[in-house]
Amino acid sequence: MGFATKAIHAGNKPDPTTGAVSVPIYQTSTYAQDGLGRHKGFEYARTQNPTRSALEENIAALENARFGFAFASGMSAIDATLKLVKAGEHVILGHNTYGGTFRLFDRVLSDYGVEFDLADTSDIASLETHFKPNTKMVFVETPTNPIMTLTDLAAVSELAHSRGAKVVCDNTFMSPYFQRPLDLGVDIVLHSTTKYLNGHSDSVGGFVALNDEKDAEWIGFIQNAVGAILSPFDSFLVLRGTKTLAVRMDAHDRNGRMVANFLAEHPRVEKVYYPGLASHPQHELAKRQQSGFGGMVSFDTGSLENARKVLESVKLCTLGESLGGVESLISHPATMTHASVPAEARQQLGITDGLVRVSVGIEDADDILADLDQALS
Repeated sequence: MGFATKAIHAGNKPDPTTGAVSVPIYQTSTYAQDGLGRHKGFEYARTQNPTRSALEENIAALENARFGFAFASGMSAIDATLKLVKAGEHVILGHNTYGGTFRLFDRVLSDYGVEFDLADTSDIASLETHFKPNTKMVFVETPTNPIMTLTDLAAVSELAHSRGAKVVCDNTFMSPYFQRPLDLGVDIVLHSTTKYLNGHSDSVGGFVALNDEKDAEWIGFIQNAVGAILSPFDSFLVLRGTKTLAVRMDAHDRNGRMVANFLAEHPRVEKVYYPGLASHPQHELAKRQQSGFGGMVSFDTGSLENARKVLESVKLCTLGESLGGVESLISHPATMTHASVPAEARQQLGITDGLVRVSVGIEDADDILADLDQALS
């Protein structure tokens, strides 16, 4: 079954009661039972909900996963996954990761005895030096937010598995349409469904997809025990979003390439970060590992003042946090998404005060280019 067909039909069975083609929003907190110990597979809405179950089946199918779990946010999905790691165990975290992920490790997990090191996961030789006898997990983003550095998922998975560690990949930027990490050897895939999977900037959520039955049992237990579940209405919104994922991602990719090429030639832009450019140092890896390049583009304007002028001059692009919606969003990573990362670390990663990130939407490309051009000018 092709991707677009799965996106539309997986988990989307007509409602058995009414025949409704769209999965209904089962807005209920509990379910009537036929008798003691006899029910229809649903007991309490934190534990099971038909709308959420449909979404979990849908996204798991898109990632070629046996199991899927929907959470209230991307961060709650990450937190649940990291509960596979116990106090005294060690995690290697990609050094250029989303600021909220770094904050979770640095300010929360470290207080509960989880050890972690930051490593350049794009450099396999360097990554190998960070393994310890108690290393249980390697956590990566690829491409990274916002510098768009890639990790060779097959190579990292082979190395980690040889050391008895699991590999977790945040696949938010690419979505399962352009990249399927489980097929490359990764153990667990994470998403902020808030972004491309939902695609309309009207829902917050997270997702965990995996194939290992034992780990899935634990993630499912955590989902129920902690209770950071995706609501029925948000599940409905994301399920609506995934139906158009294929056509939206093609449009994001098409516009993203045009914006990156435009910026690469603009005299007021010092550097562009986009794996689809031949000048990107990992362009060949991107072509091998991904089926497209997506709509995330970052560029350096040279200074905070230049960045401010651009961000406050755009008219079509919206200045705001988040990404992956149909509308173009523009942001300043140093003061927004990565403000929790120490300034010195940001500079080392290339997250300068002049860096601007664009989530290229699916508007007419000429309008996006015209807006960026007038803002840069």
